[in-house]
Amino acid sequence: MRALVIGGNGFIGSALVPALQARGADVAVLDPGRPRADVDWRGVEFIAGSLADPVVTARALSGVDVVFHLASTTVPGTSNLDPVADVQGNLVATLGLLGAMRSAGVRRIVYFSSGGTVYGNPTVSPVPESHPLHPISSYGVVKVAIENYLRMYQQLGDLDPVILRPSNPYGPRQSTAGVQGAVAAFLGAAARGEPVSIWGDGEVVRDYIYIDDLVELAATAGLSQEVGVFNVGSGEGHSLNALVAMVSDVVGRPLAVEYQAGRAFDVRRVVLDVGAARRGFAWSPHTSLREGLAATWRALAPP
Repeated sequence: MRALVIGGNGFIGSALVPALQARGADVAVLDPGRPRADVDWRGVEFIAGSLADPVVTARALSGVDVVFHLASTTVPGTSNLDPVADVQGNLVATLGLLGAMRSAGVRRIVYFSSGGTVYGNPTVSPVPESHPLHPISSYGVVKVAIENYLRMYQQLGDLDPVILRPSNPYGPRQSTAGVQGAVAAFLGAAARGEPVSIWGDGEVVRDYIYIDDLVELAATAGLSQEVGVFNVGSGEGHSLNALVAMVSDVVGRPLAVEYQAGRAFDVRRVVLDVGAARRGFAWSPHTSLREGLAATWRALAPP
């Protein structure tokens, strides 16, 4: 089994690669960045190139059985600044990938969508996969569009897609720059001795999933024969204020908080129903938020 991980140099992708290798897969990575130094790339074919380059993409697909698509040029907080670039960099590039897969006869793809943005402001909690999709950011809109194209090609008999909707992944090696990921941003601020910035009143509720639990499901799903849409989360919600309190407890000192004006594209509450993933893959998240925070803090600021 040969797997191609598009975006394999990123936080999630670099954790997925060894999870696939542990299951006996031959792994290739397509990523425009230089191989990160904190990952053991032995046994991995690293193809430096852009998903938007059709020649590179076609070469990367040679001999591949399953594609894991994690690449994104935007995050929810930046996507609304230039929706045209969001569409070109993500939707158009992905359509090129799907066309190349059809030409190469590669049917199976695991697409990392978004459990935090595609639903918009949900009307029920926890949120099932059947909930209407009403995204309020360009990031979510593009994710939904890609999901719809995957379903179209499935109906046409060309692809066998698995769509994963992760909640908010976190864990060791995630960037602490603060662009995406409250856990990494808060722990990074704690390591630097800086205050934490929160947009709004801190009562925004999110579902946080530890990276090992996420890639366990992703690898299992990709190497299975299942198709469909699956939420991937802890099934539990925590407000940003509660997260700050838990981070303070883990690091052993209180974090100063600076509250900023709320942002219109921030969904107020998203907690995912992960029953479908439990049933489909005999999977469940094993890492509590407290345990995951402690593990991430140890990796970030070892004694």
